[in-house]
Amino acid sequence: MGFTQLFNLRIHQRVHTGERTFTCSQCEKGFTQLSDLRRRHTGERPFTCFQCEMGFTTSSSLRKHQQVHTGERPFTCSQCEKGFAQLSNLRRHQRVHTGERPFTCFQYEKGFTQSSDLQIHQRVHTGERPFTCSQCEKGFTTSSSLRKHQQVHTGERPFTCSQCEKGFTQLSHLRTHQRVHTGERPFTCSQCEKGFTRLSNLQRHLRVHTREKALTCS
Repeated sequence: MGFTQLFNLRIHQRVHTGERTFTCSQCEKGFTQLSDLRRRHTGERPFTCFQCEMGFTTSSSLRKHQQVHTGERPFTCSQCEKGFAQLSNLRRHQRVHTGERPFTCFQYEKGFTQSSDLQIHQRVHTGERPFTCSQCEKGFTTSSSLRKHQQVHTGERPFTCSQCEKGFTQLSHLRTHQRVHTGERPFTCSQCEKGFTRLSNLQRHLRVHTREKALTCS
């Protein structure tokens, strides 16, 4: 990569050396450029998207954002030809093909492809539930779980059956319901070949063959 000025070359080399010359006196975070340090705490966003007027602290962040509007995906997977807007997203995707799981749980060595997935998993061990419902104060490990829960309070049912217009809070519930119309029974008993729309119904049925009495009167 070439530069017209020695000053710009030296700034660029910090990407490889990891040098962060400018340190914030408030949070002790380091930056490669003084301008980046100033924007961190002033909230200044001088680079604006001309399409949606969203502001960014750096020109590189703006360029990455603009790919949302242009649909540009310059980084392509050599195995499945799927395109990505950012190189980091391509590298993360490639782990699907390689099976690489570089982020490991310290308790029982379970591996994950993304650091964010590891952080979510570790909440199983720590008991942390950082996402709290504002109405009932119930805690959740992920924001998506909280959003699903909040539908209990709002009554929202965004997934609607196209045949009977019955609404559901989750897509998985809609797909299970649609088997009523299609007649699909994907869960089959290995002993009598009877089919069921749900796994729980199959498990209940299997007790007929095993004579299991799961519910006992005290």
